[in-house]
Amino acid sequence: MSTSSQPTRPQKSLDSFPNPHPANDYEVRFECPEFTCLCPKTGQPDFASFHIRYTPGERCVELKSLKLYLWSFRDEGHFHEDVTNRILSDLVRAIDPKRMVVVGDFYVRGGIRTVVEARHPSRAAYPDQPWEPELAPRSASARGAS
Repeated sequence: MSTSSQPTRPQKSLDSFPNPHPANDYEVRFECPEFTCLCPKTGQPDFASFHIRYTPGERCVELKSLKLYLWSFRDEGHFHEDVTNRILSDLVRAIDPKRMVVVGDFYVRGGIRTVVEARHPSRAAYPDQPWEPELAPRSASARGAS
């Protein structure tokens, strides 16, 4: 096991590795329940769970780089629609998947819950498989905010 004197830091880059089974059409799913960014209007924190689903092409995304990439939004102001589509675009640019869906499920703020779904190449990518995050209300303790 190697140790590093460098602390882990957020990063905007996404690393990848060769798809170990490029002849197979298979699906990879991630749930990232600790996403945070800032509201660009108020500066208040926004909390979200991101759901990422893709069918790899020649490359797969490396998970530690995905974690550090998502962490990089923590101190930045973003509208929910913007950040969800930006994550999709950056992932597509990094790994060129056959299909991908990114869902940003933002916790309630001001009495409104926002769910943003972005798809590559289009809605036709998963025509019969909508990703419906659970629509049950989240409690204040579950989201870690007042």
